[in-house]
Amino acid sequence: MTMSNISLLPANWNPKLAADEVLASLRKVSPPCVLGAHDSDFLIDNGKAYLVYMANDIQPGESPEWPFVYNALTIVDVSTGSIEATTTFAASEMVYENAQLPVGACFVPRILRKDSRTLRCFFASEEPARRPSQTWFIDFDLAGMKFDWNIYPAEIETDQGIFEMQPYRFHRHVAEKGFEGPCGTYGLYQIDSFKRFDDQVYAVLNNFPNGPSGLAILNDSLDRFKVIGEFFLPHEATLTESAVNRLPDGTWLAVSRQGSRDFNYMFATSPDGIHWTSNEYRSFVPSGANSKPTLDRFGETYYLGWQENTRINGVDRSVFNIDVSRDGANWERKYRFETEKSFQYPVFRQAEGHVYVTVTQGDSSPERKERIMFGRLE
Repeated sequence: MTMSNISLLPANWNPKLAADEVLASLRKVSPPCVLGAHDSDFLIDNGKAYLVYMANDIQPGESPEWPFVYNALTIVDVSTGSIEATTTFAASEMVYENAQLPVGACFVPRILRKDSRTLRCFFASEEPARRPSQTWFIDFDLAGMKFDWNIYPAEIETDQGIFEMQPYRFHRHVAEKGFEGPCGTYGLYQIDSFKRFDDQVYAVLNNFPNGPSGLAILNDSLDRFKVIGEFFLPHEATLTESAVNRLPDGTWLAVSRQGSRDFNYMFATSPDGIHWTSNEYRSFVPSGANSKPTLDRFGETYYLGWQENTRINGVDRSVFNIDVSRDGANWERKYRFETEKSFQYPVFRQAEGHVYVTVTQGDSSPERKERIMFGRLE
């Protein structure tokens, strides 16, 4: 019997029961004033979780058309679950020491450790159809527990050169690689959370909602994204919001949300992160829904997270599966989250011997994008 045929799970493992225990332990971390929240990211340092997310105090949900969508950082004590501080770090027309943001929503924040004392937060400032969105970054000092309050435009490096990080720059690059979809004025995000391989930081770039996605490497200063590979075929599939990881044999695997046809997830592979196959279906994901997937590696185990199209009492994004594997080919179901509160856009991080999660949930609005929850997966 090969290692890939040995189960990673105990006999009689119950994925739903395991997920129910996680659901019961989650705690709300977005403040009471927040009525709409979505798309969190986080990291853990010295017993504290630093969570960034989109929020608004007006209504449930999110939209790049809403200038009242802002980005917040919430600090949580991991051992107690208590909230220590929440700070708005990006908002429409917000004034910093060196610049002022224009009118527009602040979208899809991501967080990255820059060095031993600094966290870097990225976000997009957007006003669709009126101007190209721009990705900015701001630093948080861990020693002083405060932001620097200066913002700087991130850059993108493509075959055409080095530019400020705006959607049409990425679109021009992929169009010359054969991408046939339209270009919008908004939607360029670091959609998959940052991952490190061989002392380099990788990010998945995504032009939402039309696609495509691409793999990028950050420079040593962590302010420029160099695009090294793209995965957008077949043309008739609208592939977006990809998650990427490297497999034990050194090859790469990407899973992408499909925004057209049957909405099921599709997969592409690469020997080097540069040259990618056309995306195709995989039998272990038979019924995916139109939502962001995850693909992480904790220890020697891969975790594939995907939204199932089953709806609990008609609620969208109410079933989320997590499958585990040693090789990226043979998968077993470890968790099945079923809840009318939804379980969408989760992010998983390993720290101090445990795996933690943030996720978007809600009670009554159709999209269930009302709050950010935090807890321990295992």
